[in-house]
Amino acid sequence: MVYLLSQLISGRLGMSDAVIYILSSLVVIFLTLPVHEFAHGLAAVKLGDPTPRYQGRLTINPFRHIDYLGAACILLFGFGWAKPVGVNPSNFKNPKRDMAITALAGPLSNIIVALIALLLANVVRLFIAGFASLLIYLHLFLYYVAYINVSLAVFNLIPIPPLDGSRLLSALLPNKQYYALMRYERYIFWGLLALLWLGVLDIPLDLLTGKVMSFITYIAGLPFAFIK
Repeated sequence: MVYLLSQLISGRLGMSDAVIYILSSLVVIFLTLPVHEFAHGLAAVKLGDPTPRYQGRLTINPFRHIDYLGAACILLFGFGWAKPVGVNPSNFKNPKRDMAITALAGPLSNIIVALIALLLANVVRLFIAGFASLLIYLHLFLYYVAYINVSLAVFNLIPIPPLDGSRLLSALLPNKQYYALMRYERYIFWGLLALLWLGVLDIPLDLLTGKVMSFITYIAGLPFAFIK
């Protein structure tokens, strides 16, 4: 795995850390990604489009959502995706606005999951002194779950097809320019994979992920600020 190997070789991760990273990645693949896509579907249905319900996507059953290439990329690069939920913007009252809200629902669910994981990690940290060997690993596991969720949110907000950020462009760009861009969706997608493989996006994505992670960590720490 490219990401894990690079971290192991650089000394940033030990073998036990790598195992915990893999386990937390599997939690993301089989739980977080389904929640991400469910959030898209629920937002679309609430805004008037029944398409996700007809497609059977209003569920957290992972096998209705998993894209195996996207899942592999989570393990390889720390970033990935699931099968996009089908949406028909013509069913929305305000197609541009409602499409943007639907697109944002997925990354927002990742941020919420990350916040919950960090809150639980802070609870675990309160008891580490008494059960160090077990709880340190649980704390690290929860941290990785949070980090990968933030990574997914940041990655999916890149404004290029087929990521959620490209759907936000539909609210900002005139229809002519937006549909012209979407004609090249497949080529842009494979170009994105190439950039990930070559590591070109590592620095900007890591920087953005780190900034968001720091902010969420701060928020998650507020309830524990006065607990020693």
